[in-house]
Amino acid sequence: MIKVCELEDLKPGSAIGVELEGIPVAVVRTDDGEVYAVYDECTHAAVPLSEGEIEGCTLECWLHGSRFDLRTGEPTGLPATEPVPVYPVEIRDGSVFVTLEPSNGVTP
Repeated sequence: MIKVCELEDLKPGSAIGVELEGIPVAVVRTDDGEVYAVYDECTHAAVPLSEGEIEGCTLECWLHGSRFDLRTGEPTGLPATEPVPVYPVEIRDGSVFVTLEPSNGVTP
């Protein structure tokens, strides 16, 4: 597991883009406080998902509006048709940790 940030620095309804061992990762905290990590690149157009809008458990790409389920990585809105990798997240002692082994079996 790799420490990404302090939980208090990731406000509800926000996302940050980080690079972990050369892999771009979007770390997202939903409005209800859940934290997720997905590959930080839209599978439709190579733009950072961390710059998109969060709604419930989905992250919307700012360029063409593709939506991805933060729990599964599956696209829930076109034009994207391919899922993004989802990375396990653990909160320990107020810090956010991410494992780079995708939990959904999708590789970047």
